[in-house]
Amino acid sequence: MVHTEGALSSRAGQWPAPVPAPGYTGHVPQTENGSAPDAPTALSWVEIDTHALLRNARALKARAGGGLFIAVVKSNAYGHGLELAARTLADTADWFGVNSLAEAERLRAAGIENPVIILGRVPPEDADRAAVARARVVVYDRELADALAAAAARQGVRLPVHLKVETGTNRQGLRGDDLVALARHCASLHALQVEGASMHFADVEDAAAEGFTRGQREAFLGEVGRLREADVRPSVLHAACSAALILYPETVLNAVRVGVALYGLWPSAETRREAARRAPELQLRPVLAWKTRVAQVKTVPAGETVGYGLTHRVERDARIAVLAVGYYDGYDRGLSSRGRVLVRGHAAPIVGRVCMNIAMADVTDVPGVAAGDEVVLLGRGGREAVTAEEIADMLDTINYEVVARINPELPRVPAVSEFGAPSGPVPATARSRA
Repeated sequence: MVHTEGALSSRAGQWPAPVPAPGYTGHVPQTENGSAPDAPTALSWVEIDTHALLRNARALKARAGGGLFIAVVKSNAYGHGLELAARTLADTADWFGVNSLAEAERLRAAGIENPVIILGRVPPEDADRAAVARARVVVYDRELADALAAAAARQGVRLPVHLKVETGTNRQGLRGDDLVALARHCASLHALQVEGASMHFADVEDAAAEGFTRGQREAFLGEVGRLREADVRPSVLHAACSAALILYPETVLNAVRVGVALYGLWPSAETRREAARRAPELQLRPVLAWKTRVAQVKTVPAGETVGYGLTHRVERDARIAVLAVGYYDGYDRGLSSRGRVLVRGHAAPIVGRVCMNIAMADVTDVPGVAAGDEVVLLGRGGREAVTAEEIADMLDTINYEVVARINPELPRVPAVSEFGAPSGPVPATARSRA
């Protein structure tokens, strides 16, 4: 027999204020401060410490030494909330980097006026929309260049483009004669401005690959030299990412794209160890906390199983907390009987299989747990913390994936900073820096 101690209470104060997800398509009316009084109550939500986000950005920008600072907010700001992150960083970032045209359009719809560069693919049929969004576009094929030029001409503007240079990562980009041919073609299109050239390091997070990293930098500069010999002179050169900025500031050239480090996440454990030696003054603070609530607490007698597949059998009478979160929300099924959460400042293990919308935690050793209690899935609770790195190790992946895969429909809300001050959101300054 299973004894139920409490079901979810709906009384006021048990749950965070309803807030719509970024990009929510349900047309929930919003007030000026972003609240949505008609939105249903959130079962799980993400809190963003915008104070920490700003601190990280300012520290990293200082390390860039005056180089153009491109804050990368692609993939919903690495899971942190595109609009919230961009509004917070608008007065610190020089440009924003996104992956897609859809993200660029969301920034413009949110009132962000900073220059935006689309780092991923733009289909030629979307060239007109890219021109309307005043987005800079990374190009590596003639078809897209022609489409962008035609769109810019129709809009009566000159559209800046950036050539993607291949230096050894073998993803996007061109090199050698193919690069020069595309560069000359772009330069011949009067509605395009060949403003920049970029590359991406393959293994910069690993200090043992320093020789390969430096070789890529030299290859990039060599290709830029060939462009200049062809009378194509991109003025904005960006190679460095977060790890490159931290470990090899000489790779900044005159611009830098900073992504994961903005959010207080180290690109790798090796980067963090090396940073302690090469840049001891640099301190990154995690920005994100992911939370849910206890929906129910029940006593399960010794010998019974919990969840699908009969995978977890309790060895003693156990108090099991049913959590209102599952793999649909981004809480990975690989954390079944492996992960841990924080309840009332104490760690509690996940037991049984993580379900689509539900997970279970053993709170036998946590006194007083009741329906409605806040549960920390990722972040700090009391003196304990569950980090993205800890979860990544359990799942044999990287911290980037842990945060980026949190369902974008979950609300991202400003949190109270660890320093005690409200953390935002910070309104964007309405001005053009093009």
